[in-house]
Amino acid sequence: MDPFPKDGESAAAAAGAGGEPSRGAAPSSGVMVQVREKKGPLRAAIPYMPFPVAVICLFLNTFVPGLGTFVSAFTVLCGARTDLPDRHMCCVFWLNIAAALIQILTAIVMVGWIMSIFWGMDMVILAISQGKFFSVSPNPPPNIQWLSSGRRTQASAHRNPVHCSGVRS
Repeated sequence: MDPFPKDGESAAAAAGAGGEPSRGAAPSSGVMVQVREKKGPLRAAIPYMPFPVAVICLFLNTFVPGLGTFVSAFTVLCGARTDLPDRHMCCVFWLNIAAALIQILTAIVMVGWIMSIFWGMDMVILAISQGKFFSVSPNPPPNIQWLSSGRRTQASAHRNPVHCSGVRS
């Protein structure tokens, strides 16, 4: 008998085969599988950037291979987070510069160009997964008020501004 059952039904059958019935467990419970993507050092060095910056880097990588990756290297120096927290900022910066150089040098045979586009797409995916599309404050400035048409305008100094929390009345 295999000591490690392959699926949930086998696990439940193995538990029940010992003479002791399973207590309240469904036949398909008991097995949990977690999948993690293992990234190499170059790929893990891709910084988490704001969405607009990531889109600009994708655009640059699409038309000039490696340029967007080169620009993204400087976002690391500006404090962008990466998946390499144990490495120093300068090391991560040079890893991104190395990735940009690889993309530029291999663009002649199309490999670098394709790698550059995928690198830019990864930047956008990381920006989306971070959840910060734009840096918009949750509260509007105190001198903004809603008009009846739904447009916003500057409130005059003699009126009280109306603060909107996403719902208009």
